Amino acid sequence: MSHGHSHGGGSCCHSGDHEEPPERRGQAWGLYLRIDRERLECLNERREGSGALVFRAWEDRGDRQKFVESDDDEELLFNIPFTGNVKLKGIIVMGDNDDTHPSEMRLFKNIPHMSFGDTAREPDQMFSLNRDVTGELEYPTKIARFSNVYHLSIHISKNFGAETTKIFYIGLRGEWTEPHQHEVTICNYEAAANPADHKIDQFTPETHFIS
Repeated sequence: MSHGHSHGGGSCCHSGDHEEPPERRGQAWGLYLRIDRERLECLNERREGSGALVFRAWEDRGDRQKFVESDDDEELLFNIPFTGNVKLKGIIVMGDNDDTHPSEMRLFKNIPHMSFGDTAREPDQMFSLNRDVTGELEYPTKIARFSNVYHLSIHISKNFGAETTKIFYIGLRGEWTEPHQHEVTICNYEAAANPADHKIDQFTPETHFIS
């Protein structure tokens, strides 16, 4: 069932179209656990730190006390670093049933610390959003394009006409893998004993003859 469209070949659908037990659905939307919270950024948030609140468990998406609202205008920009590599499959954006709900979402991959000036470039995928007050509409990504993501930027560029934008929940569905092991390999290599670094005093045993 189609609900709207995206620029770049995607559309949204009811996550309920794929009937799963609630616990399974919650696990599917568990990428919020793989966000590096210490480095998570939300530009143009009215209240500092509020942007991080919208990334939470799927089961808790209905908590209306946790939200982010834009400050100077309707735009928001989330810079989301992950603790490994992510294959991003879908996104949910949940807002209010009014004009503060986002109407356009632009995705950029692997550009850390993006600013609003950087959003002038072509996004990796762009969606026209529908109002979703229950967190049920999923926007599928181009999986081939988002198969190796260590940093995701979500640019909320428009809403339905209000001066500010309000978001209660952003869900991220996909797969997470450990980061590349080259750092571990380097550590192991450095931890290994290097004969050149450890000089060993050589000695030749002497033979003693007992008369």
